[in-house]
Amino acid sequence: MTEKDISLESSHNLTSQELYHGTKANLKTGGFIGPGYNSNYGKRKQASYVYLSATLNAATWGAELALGEGPCRIYTVEPIGSIEDDPNLTDKKFPGNPTKSYRTQSPLRVTGEVMNWQGHSPEELNSMKEHVERMKKLGIEAIEDREKEKNQ
Repeated sequence: MTEKDISLESSHNLTSQELYHGTKANLKTGGFIGPGYNSNYGKRKQASYVYLSATLNAATWGAELALGEGPCRIYTVEPIGSIEDDPNLTDKKFPGNPTKSYRTQSPLRVTGEVMNWQGHSPEELNSMKEHVERMKKLGIEAIEDREKEKNQ
């Protein structure tokens, strides 16, 4: 894939960096991950975006917090289209995107699976799940709509 094939915003220099997606879905190398599935968070609305990260830690959270019964999995991925900072973890919450979390409305191609990764401690995982549940009870949803984002 050439740089012309993938249009990253100018603030992202990710063309040579490994990118990850954490999930409980059993995916195949060469397959695709795309938007349109129910979100793992809030009211589980249909997601307009698919999320990825340049850090294994953020992908680990994605896998550990994903809904479903399957084992946690982390895949290496290649974006097919443009990506942007994930406003759920950047801008207002973590200026400068230290989590290196991104989203796209285009599919991600699965390039492999990370087999040796370390999950968070049971205490950390419990704390994060409690936080996600508090946000759900407060009605705080993932930012999915650009117009809503601009008005927040």
